[in-house]
Amino acid sequence: MTSLEEAREKISEADKEIARYFEIRMNAVSEVAQYKKEHSLPVLDTGRENALIAKNKEYITNEEIRDLYILFQKNMMDLSKKYQSILISGQKIAFSGIEGAYAHIAAKKIFPEGNISPYPSFKKAYTAVVNGECDSVVLPIENSTAGEVGDNIDMIYSGTLFINGIYELRISHNLLGKKGAKLTDIKEVISHSQAIDQCKTFLEENNIAPKKAINTAIAAKQVSESCGKETGAIASKETAALYGLEIIREKINSGESNATRFAVLSRERHKDSQNKLFMLGFTVKHEAGALAKAMNIIGDFGFNMQMIKSRPLKNLLWQYYFFTEIQGNPDSATGKKMLSELKAFCPDVKLLGSYSKHNIIES
Repeated sequence: MTSLEEAREKISEADKEIARYFEIRMNAVSEVAQYKKEHSLPVLDTGRENALIAKNKEYITNEEIRDLYILFQKNMMDLSKKYQSILISGQKIAFSGIEGAYAHIAAKKIFPEGNISPYPSFKKAYTAVVNGECDSVVLPIENSTAGEVGDNIDMIYSGTLFINGIYELRISHNLLGKKGAKLTDIKEVISHSQAIDQCKTFLEENNIAPKKAINTAIAAKQVSESCGKETGAIASKETAALYGLEIIREKINSGESNATRFAVLSRERHKDSQNKLFMLGFTVKHEAGALAKAMNIIGDFGFNMQMIKSRPLKNLLWQYYFFTEIQGNPDSATGKKMLSELKAFCPDVKLLGSYSKHNIIES
């Protein structure tokens, strides 16, 4: 046997083993897909993927082929995600708005094989999951420029659904107009209030008056159907293509970075030892030092609050609840002890969801 034949024999043996383990891996992927389907979880989990790649590349002792192995891993994960999507296709995902809205873009990227279903308001989209019409809802909860989406945070705190993932959509706002319209033609712009806030500097510099709409896609649709060249819309590039509008100016939002965090909520909370973050809502007694003591309980157990905000309670004048994102796993032994002690001190404590990390997606 020549050296070439020997090498080809080794490749054939390796291919045989790869095929055997490929089948084992895909069988495990189908079990993951079944779990995700039962718990209304998205296929996409970039945190898990990045952690696996970082771990698995260390198994390769030959540094010359380590980058090739990383590419091999990424291709394998893409196949796994495709297989998962096939197995769990048909999940019904609620969002507020119409096709082309940023929530629609986010939902399609998180659930590429899902049945994405529009609702006229955040409340109706949320309720569609509560009553079983849909499996999950994708809701915006915070923008890097305009701040929190207070009504949605209040709905999450008072409602029964759980956050099972946080996805950060990097957003570029664009000025759209009728075909042939120029910047000097635009006297008024229609968009969602948060998009208007995020583009305030551009609008002021160009003497363009803002007009609010339910969301960016509806604004674009309105301009397309009934407005003249003097009216524009602030929306995504995808929306321009959908409604036959031209992009007059790209990236008109203030600052280079603009992102919106979307929460994926479903009826059951996802419990996983890999979860590194969780959301908590709580109230404290109206007395000196109460908030500090609640925060100390969290800190004493080694948990770090990445963010804490106050929100007014709807039915109690000048009373507030606190909404916080915490590093750690609430289902660990330490997490359970912390929650138990916090519940003994606070009038109300709600575990709102848990997840592995913030996943970044591009618009």
